[in-house]
This record gives sequence, C-alpha cells and structure tokens, in this order.
Amino acid sequence: MAQTRIIKKYPNRRLYDTEISSYITLEEVRQLVVDGEAFEVRDAKTGDDLTRSVLLQIISDHEERGQPMFTTQLLSQIIRFYGDSLQGFMGSYLEKSLQVFLDQQQQFRSQLNNIMGRTPWSMLNDMTERNMDAWKSLQQGFLSAAASRVRESEGNAKPKKDGKS
Repeated sequence: MAQTRIIKKYPNRRLYDTEISSYITLEEVRQLVVDGEAFEVRDAKTGDDLTRSVLLQIISDHEERGQPMFTTQLLSQIIRFYGDSLQGFMGSYLEKSLQVFLDQQQQFRSQLNNIMGRTPWSMLNDMTERNMDAWKSLQQGFLSAAASRVRESEGNAKPKKDGKS
C-alpha cells in the first residue's frame, strides 16, 4: 500500500510536495484529488493537518469561476447545520449520498459505453436482421392465410356428387 503523500504549507502560503521535492500550486493539488492520490497538507512549522482548509480553498476557487456547483440556497442550508444537533450526521449523509450518485453515474456510463461501444454498422446490421425476421414472419403469415383461402375456394369449387356446382 502506498504511503500518504505529504504536502507542507509554509507561512508564505506556498505548498511543497515532499514526494517530488518541489513547490506545487493549488491546481496541482486539485489534480491529485482528481487522480485519487492520497495526501495530507501539513503546516510546515506546527505539523497541523491543513488538508480540509486547502480542499475548501480549491472548492472556493472553482466556485468563483465558471458554472458553480453550489447554489446560494444550498450553501445557506449547509451553514444552518453548523451547531445543530444533526451536524455530525449531515457530513456522513452527504458523503453517502454522493457515493450513491457516483455509483449510479458509473453504472450509467458503463451502460452508455456498452451501447456506444458498438459501431454504427453493427447496430445497423442488428436492426436489419430484426426487421428481416419481422418481415419474414409477416410474409409467412400472409402466405399461410392466402394458401388457406385458396384451399377453401378450391374446396368450394369442386362439383358436388349430384353434378351441380
């Protein structure tokens, strides 16, 4: 199992990645999150864990640009839970809800890839085969019905034993 990557935050607000021995930006920390890397951000002097505050800073930066994910109403509702008796429950509830959403998203993507992973030609061939089977079945039914009528009409056209038609 890989060790947790340590990033030190210095008083000048710079972040130092101890694994690559180099300063990194908040955007590079965000990329670590996207890549699923395990890391902690520690205060270089005190050793305090600053991971949550850095993650919140990344969220704040991204909320300011582009299309925000959190509406003002949602943020207000979250703030109302601080100090509430359900505060501890809310964090795990949101985490589990997000996990269910991610699982459903993965399932949807998998199903979409199964559909879209096929070439248009193979999908057209399958559709053509189904249409041909349906057409053959329809034709067979029509021909059977027509043959029955011909047999019936031939049976009716035979002269009767008394010689009258």
